[in-house]
Amino acid sequence: MVNFTVDQIRELMDIKTNIRNMSVIAHVEHGKSTLTNLLVSKAGIISSGKTEEQQFTDTRQDEQNITTKSTAISMYYELSKKDLDAIQQETDKSHGFLINLIDSPGHVDFSSEITAALRVTDGALVVVDCVTGVCVQTETVLKQAIAERIKPVLFMNKMDRAFLEIQLEAEDMYQTFQ
Repeated sequence: MVNFTVDQIRELMDIKTNIRNMSVIAHVEHGKSTLTNLLVSKAGIISSGKTEEQQFTDTRQDEQNITTKSTAISMYYELSKKDLDAIQQETDKSHGFLINLIDSPGHVDFSSEITAALRVTDGALVVVDCVTGVCVQTETVLKQAIAERIKPVLFMNKMDRAFLEIQLEAEDMYQTFQ
């Protein structure tokens, strides 16, 4: 079930300080589209059972294996009273946020799509596969983001692979990531 209404979204469009534009960037096959699907599912836009069956943001038939175009989706997020107190925001303002999330391609051949996405965002969610690590395209898109003065946020993905495939203990994994 969708956890927001059209009226809530429309109200937030007038509060510019409560709008966040985020790009999801990374090397190809690091899990950008899957992460985006899970966030969309959490927002209640698609059912949680559909996230593995279909890539929600890869709408074209030729994109089911690799993302070629940037796709945006808007989601609603509401801060709890506890979170509001933690950031010391005035309570008379809306505590809802409109998050425009852009799922961008990871392949170097589609770098113009990545650049276009980065130019309209406030922040970048940099997805890194914890086993393969930071790859060439990850470095490239991160440099692009920094050049555009975009604040990056690191998201370590596929943590289960570190436990199952290379069988690292928790402390060894922490030391490796550090």
